Amino acid sequence: MELAVFNSVGRDEAIKALTPCLDISRWVETIVDARPFARVDELLRTANQAADPFSPQEVESALAHHPRIGERPKAQTTEAAMSRSEQAGVDPNDDGTAAALAEGNRAYEEKFGRVFLIRAAGRSAKEILSSLQERLTHTPEQEDTIVAEQLREIALLRLSGLVSEGANA
Repeated sequence: MELAVFNSVGRDEAIKALTPCLDISRWVETIVDARPFARVDELLRTANQAADPFSPQEVESALAHHPRIGERPKAQTTEAAMSRSEQAGVDPNDDGTAAALAEGNRAYEEKFGRVFLIRAAGRSAKEILSSLQERLTHTPEQEDTIVAEQLREIALLRLSGLVSEGANA
């Protein structure tokens, strides 16, 4: 979607467009209500500021929509398509890594009570696995901070892929 289009669509349509980036109403509405934006970098700055900080309840709610690393979502939604694209570096046919990720996911969920979240885009499966193993050594407080940051990174990455400057930039 071009920035000019994003700036001009109705509020409900803009909310619907942004929600797959991050399903946190406060974040989406803050961005939508700050329109119009002169440039995409201004949009991204606003989005970053709106994400700092996310409340623990917002993080928990947003995590309910994220699949486990290594498990490709099957739904045909925009959010699921974004997730599949972001996890492109995780080869489900690499049995050793897939098994290690599955085991790490189980251990993480057991320890922290939520799915392991990482900005997977641009990372290999081995990098993700290494990060998962390291993060298993963290305290819940350390993980709360990291998860909120990873959620912010994912949202901004998705948003930057959704809205472009357009032909008149």
